[in-house]
Amino acid sequence: MSKKNHAHVSETPATQLLRQHKVAFTEHVYDYVEHGGTAESSRQLGVPEHEVVKTLVMQDEKAQPLIVLMHGDCQVSLKELARQIPCKKVEPCKPDVAQRHSGYMVGGTSPFGTRKVMPVFVESGILALERICINGGRRGYLVGISPQVLTQLLQARPVQCAIRAE
Repeated sequence: MSKKNHAHVSETPATQLLRQHKVAFTEHVYDYVEHGGTAESSRQLGVPEHEVVKTLVMQDEKAQPLIVLMHGDCQVSLKELARQIPCKKVEPCKPDVAQRHSGYMVGGTSPFGTRKVMPVFVESGILALERICINGGRRGYLVGISPQVLTQLLQARPVQCAIRAE
């Protein structure tokens, strides 16, 4: 096997899926900081936090899991999301439940290659960006991709439920 010249992070289910579908992506490694979130990764990588996308595992009133992809500098309006999906209510999954559904550790959750197939909803503003950085399946590891990959590969449905974080 030929060695590439750049540092390569070990394969994750996410990168395997991206490679399998021949998706071009860049790899961005940073020092994971507990509860540092997208503010930390965007600071370390020099990427606007608005372009760093967080992967949130949530559930509806029937405890059916779903994924919400949101700008790093925004929060999800759960009411608005529930209205648009539509369902009665949406709430974040507890970390252990999120981990069980996704197969990823919290802080390293990628929407690609999840253990369980879940519906994916993406804040529509994300699709308007040129490139995004999204978790590559482990803590301290983002992949840079075209946001169109989200709709093509994950059939992500656009929603408008962003609240600008104060």
